[in-house]
Amino acid sequence: MSGNYIPLYRKYRPQTLDTLVGQEHIKKTLTSAIELGKISHAYLFTGPRGTGKTSTARILAKSLNCKNGPTIHPCGECESCKDITNSIPIDVIEIDAASNRKVEDAQNILEKVQYVPVNGKYKIYIIDEVHMLTNHAFNALLKTLEEPPENVIFILATTEVHKVLDTIKSRCQRFDFRRITTDDIVKHLRWISEQEKINITDDALFAIAKNAAGGMRDSISLLDQLSILGITKEITVDDVNSILGRISFDVLNKLTEQIISSTPSNAIELINEIYNSGNEPLQILTNLNEYFKNLLVAKTCSKELIPELTGLNEPQIKDISVQAQKLETQQIVFLIERISYYIKEVKQASNQHLWLEVGIIDLANMAENSTLLDLQNRVRALESGSSAITAAQGANNVTRPAPIAPKPIENQSEDIQKKNLTESVTKKEEIEEEFTPPPMSKKSDGKDIQSMWEALLANISSPSTLGLLKLATPIQISSDGVILTFKSEKWVSSMNEDSKKQIIQNAVNSILGDNVSLTIRLAAASDAKISPQSNEAPKLGKKVTKEQKNNEEKTYEAPVNTTAETKIDSNKKSERTETDQEKMIIDLFDGKYVE
Repeated sequence: MSGNYIPLYRKYRPQTLDTLVGQEHIKKTLTSAIELGKISHAYLFTGPRGTGKTSTARILAKSLNCKNGPTIHPCGECESCKDITNSIPIDVIEIDAASNRKVEDAQNILEKVQYVPVNGKYKIYIIDEVHMLTNHAFNALLKTLEEPPENVIFILATTEVHKVLDTIKSRCQRFDFRRITTDDIVKHLRWISEQEKINITDDALFAIAKNAAGGMRDSISLLDQLSILGITKEITVDDVNSILGRISFDVLNKLTEQIISSTPSNAIELINEIYNSGNEPLQILTNLNEYFKNLLVAKTCSKELIPELTGLNEPQIKDISVQAQKLETQQIVFLIERISYYIKEVKQASNQHLWLEVGIIDLANMAENSTLLDLQNRVRALESGSSAITAAQGANNVTRPAPIAPKPIENQSEDIQKKNLTESVTKKEEIEEEFTPPPMSKKSDGKDIQSMWEALLANISSPSTLGLLKLATPIQISSDGVILTFKSEKWVSSMNEDSKKQIIQNAVNSILGDNVSLTIRLAAASDAKISPQSNEAPKLGKKVTKEQKNNEEKTYEAPVNTTAETKIDSNKKSERTETDQEKMIIDLFDGKYVE
């Protein structure tokens, strides 16, 4: 091998804006800027790798420093052009920020910025992978980027622009490089192949371009690697797949056919052949996933788009279209999800081959069980009540029978309907015999005195009135009248005040209507005591025995308070007025004021 051999990606690097592949929007903008002489002091080139950022930076530097420049057609023969082509750092200095990322490196750049250019008109700094600089290094360059010395230009290139400080981005003209289209890459590779006399098929070039994912440099590097084979024979897609470690279309087609036909044994036998030929489990599953993606494209997209989206030739598209007709769209999506799951498992597993075999067996079994018709049949079976029959069949058969769509209930035979009805009635009787519900307590009809009393309390608007009213005992609550009793004369007099009684009257009117009388009096011995749990209203005039009368007199007997205990000093009593709450507490607990 000659020591002067130059890799193809360096040999065919574009030297002018006209030869730059793709990026038409950038070529147009920079061409106009050079022709109009509107040159910025700082540029920021961002985009995926291999899309021409560094090449464009060199072309811009050459266009500005050419002896005929600024020009969009640098001569390439002057001393300045040769220095840039040969990467001689005199007026154009290329810096790799990944290895020169410290603040000291930035300060070293700033010290040399003051020197005037030697051969060209501008001193140009091309900083590649600028996002690798530290924040201190960025801050050191910040002021110089904003106001650099005359005839100094900075061109910053990065693949991760989000890591560049916003203060840096705001001081640069930004150019976003896009991924180069597959067609543009194929055309450029064909031109290079003709120049280098490389014998390669169009399908192979398409496979190279598709694998590069929009990067021209990667495509040219792969073509350079394959060029050795093109000396003795024509390079085909199989050669490209072999270099890339990819499985051929025919092998993947056979494996997919075994999965679709649900023959796990044949699929395992084929997968072991692929594995023993040198393919890794992760690589096998990744290629299989891409194949099923192509199946999905063939199933859902128009025929015109299939070649562009899959990169397959006409015979391959025909084969994959036949397979796509055997599967439903949701089946293909489901299988892609399962393959993706096993890809994750294989990445984390210590025994990758084991997970590869488990995944293939699982896929071969799921292809049969995931049809939409099968799922619909199962739902109908559950809804029609025939799931018990299906379960019994599954228990008696080791292998699952082919799914059969159940007939609607109205189309079933009368014998089956009668059988189902008899079984349901029998089960219902058995349940009723085993379980007898406990007796229910009698519900309130809403008209008993306790319910009416709760309704009356709920309609009291004043909190203080409600607090005292809760100490009352309801004797009668009906349309004939409302009678409430208290065991203390003070409470009776307090509740008979106009303001409080009107509040209670309003509550009575809201539940019983207008013109219902309200009586608030002291409890009498003949009043029947109402229990909160009682559901029946007491009857007035009830005959009371002598023993009950004595007990009630004891119950309602007013407490006897001595004058010394209850009498409040007249001076203090005149100074303050008791609140309703205080009156209630004093009377309830037989209390007194203490100084």
